[in-house]
Amino acid sequence: MASLPRNIREILLRIYGVDLEDIEEIRLREGRPISVCAGNRIYHLDSSGHVVSAQEAYIVERKDIETIVQLISNYSIYAFEDELKNGFITIRGGHRVGLTGKVIMDGGQIKTQKYISCVNVRITKEFRGIAENLMRYIMASGRIKNTLIVSPPRCGKTTLLRDIGRNISWMGFNVGIVDERSEIAGCHNGVPQRDVGPNTDVLDGCPKDVGIMLMIRAMSPAVIITDEIGGDGDIKAICECLKAGVSIITSVHGYGVDDVKSRPALRGVFENALFDRYIILSSRLGTGTLEGIFDGKGDPIYVGPRRLEVKK
Repeated sequence: MASLPRNIREILLRIYGVDLEDIEEIRLREGRPISVCAGNRIYHLDSSGHVVSAQEAYIVERKDIETIVQLISNYSIYAFEDELKNGFITIRGGHRVGLTGKVIMDGGQIKTQKYISCVNVRITKEFRGIAENLMRYIMASGRIKNTLIVSPPRCGKTTLLRDIGRNISWMGFNVGIVDERSEIAGCHNGVPQRDVGPNTDVLDGCPKDVGIMLMIRAMSPAVIITDEIGGDGDIKAICECLKAGVSIITSVHGYGVDDVKSRPALRGVFENALFDRYIILSSRLGTGTLEGIFDGKGDPIYVGPRRLEVKK
């Protein structure tokens, strides 16, 4: 809340019709209505915090955008050029603020952004213990199985990755997190804001293909955890990771094993039999629905659906 303009904070504090604890995103678009996302639904709010139609909602002004950019950058947006290039800034608490505006190119690469006009505050939430009932499928005889979480967007894969890593860390293994988008550990000034366990090292904001090898050389982890693999470089780095005797737990966007198999960029995952376990998530019963767990050949070990819950 401290990173939002005062008038926006007051709207949210007076919110009526949506549980404040359920809000996942706060979107501010210059000249357009303020909106919040909760439970996969979008709600528009008026200046009193009531849920209204888009036509009746509070319209975000230029000064609102300017104020939030100043607050999240500590009044020095130029010190965050690398973050602007990637489109987001991670703030205290591990929350991620996405920013879009006029892109400045340099040699075919994004150099930075200016004239920011759209802001998306993504509220990071922790669900400690959500992975506990899955650990028996991931650990066997003291060995960490190479695991790929397959999930559409907004179905809880990053939350699950974080809790798997936290569990393994508490078991006494050294865990290395290569957190390219600052979403798993939610680092602020290099320090994890999320609970990633006592034996976990984090490489923040580093591309996966480079970071995996750096983590192996620098920190000698038993397992590396990263998010959203996709390119040839990621696959090659994972192969090198496994050759070094380090386990890998990661995720990919998709709707099931067959969907992932059909993608040319990910064919190497299956041709090289990189993973021992596939965990499939969806939102069928709500965020964090476990659809199934499959072995390295694609044979089912567990078939859902069931909602992943924090173990009591």
